[in-house]
Amino acid sequence: MFLRRPKKEVGTLPQWRLMWRQFRRHRLAMAGAAILIPVYFVAIFAEFFAPMSSSTANTSMTYAPPQMMRYSGEHGLHVYGYTTERDATTYAQTYTEDPAKVVRVGLFVHGDEYRLLGLIPSDIHLIGPVTKGEPVFLLGSDGNGRDLLSRLIHGARVSLSIGLVGVAASFLLGMLIGGISGYFGGGVDNVVQRVIEFLMAIPTLPLWMALSAALPTDWGPLTRYFAITVLLSLIGWTGLARDVRGRFLSLREEDFVTAARLDGVGRLSIIFRHMIPSFASHIIASLSLAIPAMILGETSLSFLGLGLQAPAVSWGVLLEGAQNVRVVANAPWLLAPGVAVVIVVVAMNFFGDGLRDAADPYGSAGGARRRKPFWRRAGRRASATINMATER
Repeated sequence: MFLRRPKKEVGTLPQWRLMWRQFRRHRLAMAGAAILIPVYFVAIFAEFFAPMSSSTANTSMTYAPPQMMRYSGEHGLHVYGYTTERDATTYAQTYTEDPAKVVRVGLFVHGDEYRLLGLIPSDIHLIGPVTKGEPVFLLGSDGNGRDLLSRLIHGARVSLSIGLVGVAASFLLGMLIGGISGYFGGGVDNVVQRVIEFLMAIPTLPLWMALSAALPTDWGPLTRYFAITVLLSLIGWTGLARDVRGRFLSLREEDFVTAARLDGVGRLSIIFRHMIPSFASHIIASLSLAIPAMILGETSLSFLGLGLQAPAVSWGVLLEGAQNVRVVANAPWLLAPGVAVVIVVVAMNFFGDGLRDAADPYGSAGGARRRKPFWRRAGRRASATINMATER
């Protein structure tokens, strides 16, 4: 007598579980997430991770080169101090490491006072000199003798958050205006599209310059930060609005939309519960490209002196000090913020590509790395077409 195996219960996974499974298969997206999550975590708690305050300066150590971290049984973590010499002819100051000057470096050390997240007073830093006040420049110093690593960490908070805030505002505008234009059509669509075409016809850089020049010069760094965010949002919503409008025009005649309309479902419910989820992957792709564009926009404006300005700290403000070719030739470490921008933008593109593939209802790109090369797929399709024609 044969024993039957008990039937296994078949369950259904929620949508977010399916998306997570698909996302994990995208190696580049996982690599992007492995970069972005620590970077944003450090940016949130910048005061703790930065060795010093962004304004702490040592005027006798201008353009000091990066110090190499060392370890020994006698001193533990340490760096060598500098011996400075000034050329009598050019007055250029040169730095050489002096092994006789040992500066001990520790973890969770006391340093400059700050308020974590603007609320909790503290003076504990993840890494820094054991003796408060000793110069430690792991990435070198700028023209005012300020630690570049500390300013890079502090600047990450502004540069990375301006992309999220700006995209959130432009996303709401693009979805709302583009949805209205595509769903209603007719005269409403004509008016909205003419406004979008007018805005898109204006050159981006001159428009940025004009809007930035219109900001009052007496505004503080925080006010200017929000103003730059609003300006970038007002410019960045047009592309998403046109994409959403095109999707709505193609979806509003679909059977599921007609069925929902005949069932008495309201217009807003049809838009947000039925139409928008059907092209979520396209929205994610647009957002993943918009965030790096916002970061590059803020960096470009600040680099040109039209965006955020000192004493505010952002990656664009830091790159403003690297405009002089002679300074960059003598202090190439000032280009570190530019390297950080490139790494973050590339990681965001990989991350967004993975999110788009995971949200794709057809699951096309998520299994792209397991599929055969496109020329084999094209050859197989061509063979199938020829066979069908021969049979006919």
